[in-house]
Amino acid sequence: MSAPARLAPEELRTLFLFADLTDEQVTWIVENSDVVAMPAGEDIVTEGEASRCFYVLLSGTISMSRLVGGDPVETTRTDQRGVYFGATQFYLDDESARIYGASVRAITDVTVLALPAAEFARAFAQWFPMAVHLLEGMMLGMRRSNSQVAERERLLALGKLSAGLTHELNNPAAAAGRAADTLRDKVAGMRAKLAMIADGKIAGAQLKKLVMAQDEFVKKVRHAPALSPLEATDREDELSDWLDDRGIEGSWDLAPVFVAGGLGVEDLEAVHAAANETTLEGAVRWLAYTVETESLLREILDATSRISDLVLAAKQYSQMDRAPHRFIDVHEGLDATLVMFGRKLGEEAGIGIVKEYDRTLPLIPAYPAELNQVWTNLIDNAIDAMDGSGTLTVRTGRVDDCVVVEIGDTGSGIAPEVRQRIFEPFFTTKPVGRGTGLGLDVSYRVVVTRHRGDLSVTSEPGDTRFRVRLPITEEPGA
Repeated sequence: MSAPARLAPEELRTLFLFADLTDEQVTWIVENSDVVAMPAGEDIVTEGEASRCFYVLLSGTISMSRLVGGDPVETTRTDQRGVYFGATQFYLDDESARIYGASVRAITDVTVLALPAAEFARAFAQWFPMAVHLLEGMMLGMRRSNSQVAERERLLALGKLSAGLTHELNNPAAAAGRAADTLRDKVAGMRAKLAMIADGKIAGAQLKKLVMAQDEFVKKVRHAPALSPLEATDREDELSDWLDDRGIEGSWDLAPVFVAGGLGVEDLEAVHAAANETTLEGAVRWLAYTVETESLLREILDATSRISDLVLAAKQYSQMDRAPHRFIDVHEGLDATLVMFGRKLGEEAGIGIVKEYDRTLPLIPAYPAELNQVWTNLIDNAIDAMDGSGTLTVRTGRVDDCVVVEIGDTGSGIAPEVRQRIFEPFFTTKPVGRGTGLGLDVSYRVVVTRHRGDLSVTSEPGDTRFRVRLPITEEPGA
């Protein structure tokens, strides 16, 4: 760095920032600033360091960058004379004004005007007291507004997921209720049939064989294989013929019960061997009740298990009773979020799900509740983009020292001119009332600021992918 020099008053006025200052103010700027020459490749300011100077570019080319996932990402490159950088919020008396928000490097040899931030802030407040108050109020108002709208965004997302969860819980709960009501009737019928069978018309040895057959039927029902419609129809026809041949009425009603329970002709032959011709129909109907009750019990068990899984997913999603920052498996949060979106995904909703997980990924340090908000925003946007038809892909993997989570959709894509702005606060392409424009902004800040990661997007019609990079190792002192 060469020895400092002064800028002449008339040259200072050629810079748009100082063109309308009074002579006294120009004199102050000249006396309190230095013209500094910087060689190509040298850092002028470094992100995160104490902000000491307000800089104005006089000549040459500079680049501005931000740290993303520990790597510098260039955001601006310019040679426009008069652009300013460094302590750009020198007029604010808060923490955000005390450190440089970005790094600036000289691409070519450059000269800059350097003003000491603290002294300039005091002079600025004397020259433009009303402007300082307005700027402070605007910045404070924007922060409060951003915070409130971001909170509103989180509440809206939670509302959507709560509606979906309510729907998901209602289905198995209603199924369990219907199965329990039906089960009551079937148990009553089974008792009546058993009384008829045992009313002196069947020997004890035969009854014992029927009970053993009942036990075998129950085992088969519990492990009944899934049949295609064609396979089920063929087996029902075969069973109906068997029942008709033996004079048992209602074969069209009984055959589907036995087939659904995984039973066939050979099983009913065992019943025939245990019962005589007089008691065969009663025995068959009694065992049909057994099959139905076991099937209903299985339905109730499946429904209650589904409810338990949903409650567990909701607890995982909300991170109740969990430390705010800990080492996590990213797949747990992804799966919990997908469960919360259950009503919008699947064949009925018209959107398929493809999960390509790398289960060898290590645990990573994270704020899981905040990452779940990111997954919510990205998946919700993907679902909206597909408009009821398409495929959602959730993929995980590792690149260098980062875990990568990719959320892809087969929607219409994001236009290039829109893609450049999607992470801006309040920017949205959704109709009025359907989006706040803060979902991706919140996601970006959670990933980049809170987790030192990166959030990027690639898009073309039929293939849009948001990629989240999260560091595997924790920053020292974090």
